[in-house]
Amino acid sequence: MDAAGGRRLRCPGSPRRAGAPCGRALLWGWALLGCAWCPRPPGAAAAPFLVGYALDDSGGLGREFDGIGAVSGGGATSRLLVNYPEPYRSQILDYLFMPNFGASLHILKVEIGGDGQSTDGTEPSHMHYENYENYFRGYEWWLMKEAKKRNPNIKLIGLPWTFPGWIGRGQNWPYNHPDVTAYYVVSWILGAKQYHNLDIDYIGIWNERSFSSRYIKLLRYTLDKQGLQRVRIIASDNMWEPISFFMMVDSELHKVVDIIGTIAWNLVASYYEDLPFGRDGLMTAQEPWSGYYAVEGPIWVTAHTTQFTYPGWHYLQVDGHLEHGGSYVALTDGLGNLTIIIETMTYCHSQCIRPPLLPFIVSPQKATFYLKGSFHKVKILKMWYTKLGFKSANSTFFHPLPPVKVHEGMFSLNLDVDEVYTLTTLTTGQKGTYPDPPQSKPFPSNYKDDFKIRNPPFSEAPHFADQTGVFEYFVNTSDPGDHIFTLRQVVIQRPITWASDADQAISIIGDFKWVNVTITCDVYIERLGNGGVFIAGRVKNGGIYVRSSKGLFFWVFADGTYRVTGDLSGKEVLMKGMSGVRARVWHTLTLNLKGSSASGSLNGYPLWENVTLSETSHGWAAIGTRSFEFAQFDNFHVEAS
Repeated sequence: MDAAGGRRLRCPGSPRRAGAPCGRALLWGWALLGCAWCPRPPGAAAAPFLVGYALDDSGGLGREFDGIGAVSGGGATSRLLVNYPEPYRSQILDYLFMPNFGASLHILKVEIGGDGQSTDGTEPSHMHYENYENYFRGYEWWLMKEAKKRNPNIKLIGLPWTFPGWIGRGQNWPYNHPDVTAYYVVSWILGAKQYHNLDIDYIGIWNERSFSSRYIKLLRYTLDKQGLQRVRIIASDNMWEPISFFMMVDSELHKVVDIIGTIAWNLVASYYEDLPFGRDGLMTAQEPWSGYYAVEGPIWVTAHTTQFTYPGWHYLQVDGHLEHGGSYVALTDGLGNLTIIIETMTYCHSQCIRPPLLPFIVSPQKATFYLKGSFHKVKILKMWYTKLGFKSANSTFFHPLPPVKVHEGMFSLNLDVDEVYTLTTLTTGQKGTYPDPPQSKPFPSNYKDDFKIRNPPFSEAPHFADQTGVFEYFVNTSDPGDHIFTLRQVVIQRPITWASDADQAISIIGDFKWVNVTITCDVYIERLGNGGVFIAGRVKNGGIYVRSSKGLFFWVFADGTYRVTGDLSGKEVLMKGMSGVRARVWHTLTLNLKGSSASGSLNGYPLWENVTLSETSHGWAAIGTRSFEFAQFDNFHVEAS
């Protein structure tokens, strides 16, 4: 389980057996790779066993294969990807989406941004406010277009994690006014087509949270009314139960739900590593400032299926269990092509965050396969091989082996533990490669951003990672001076949450290892009376844990006071006093952290000093607001020593 509950795969498990429950077989997400080390199982050196398995289509085919995909979002998991320089950004996208190159994904699922914290950050909504739509916020539109550019046949899914607060009409619940929620979600689908020429294929309900049968039915009605009959509904984006029971007793619900299922998280680990679930992607791309990225094992384990199958193929009707541990699936296009995927992952290399996995034993074995029906005449199968070297840290990924000769419909393989094989009639597989990216480097120790960009390609400034609230580029037409182009916090109502969002808006930036820093930023409080803003250093928590974030926070308020606190919630007050700050006037804040001492300046003059910290900790720099309120920031500068 993750901190918020529900189904999420931290690392890949084994392929779904052909007998798995569901109206259609869903093999969405990673497969076949484990995530922990354990010793070689007892008997590993013993003589292999000989067992036979029949692959036969003469009695008909099994379930249709919908494809394998991954999620961008849930949340802000692709945040840093957009800031990569070329050619590295395009290379990363090629490894994910280009057919017969890397992961070659069939499906891309994206978060429908709802302005709330959804694991590692917030993603902006297309409707912060009820009567204002904007279909150019965030980066998921860009990502879907890049995926389509590489694979025009890729399927697209949208799913909300959070919703803007106005949808709840004062309640933290999206189903009290299902017509409003349906309008909001369908608007996102229509906007995808109108502004980006993107056809959304599937739509979800509410990730890993409760569903409403009434809402699902109304969503189907609203989709059909808008001419979106082709968009199919996935429910309930959680476990198989209890949605399956409700569908059995509610024929109308059964009619409108097309697929029961979920999909693996996440596409690419492109967020600060020290946020929750760091490096939990198919690959890692968390350093746009250096250009470094890492093509991880899950890319190639995924390729074992994605490069040799396509949506619309069908599973063969097989048991899927290997006699001495492991599993296999076989798929066909119905035109004579056959692909077989075999895995022998041991128990402790197959465990994920959830669901719990019952113990099992995998032993070396000799497996013999018998090709029958239309496959009896197959004479040769191409073979691709992966060996996970957990003990030696020496793995072989997606390596072509000599073809397997099939004699009178039969072939045998000697299978060791922690291996993956693909045997196929297709000849199109490829292990794509690019020259090594630049070397890894820490975040720049001297970083500035004045936000002066007239037509930004994305709504968010580079490297800032919003953890509560949304900070966007803003053109301040009312200011004829030096602050025309700023960064503005724009969420003014608490969203319908998925996680424990803070009561304050905050965006982090920089290196989690920073200790001694000087942070300077111009700030502009817009809310009269009780408005407030802060800059901070050594910020320790983000993501789903942002509410309990510690650090050193320098606050100024519209009532002319200031505070220094050791936490985001403002409960641990280290110093306070009068500052003379007013709303709707620009002020410059400076925070100095060195060793166990902190000091702060206002407009270039010392305001407070000699705050002693109980410990010399480390963490990110940050900016933020007292509550969900408009506020602006400009001329941000952080220098670490």
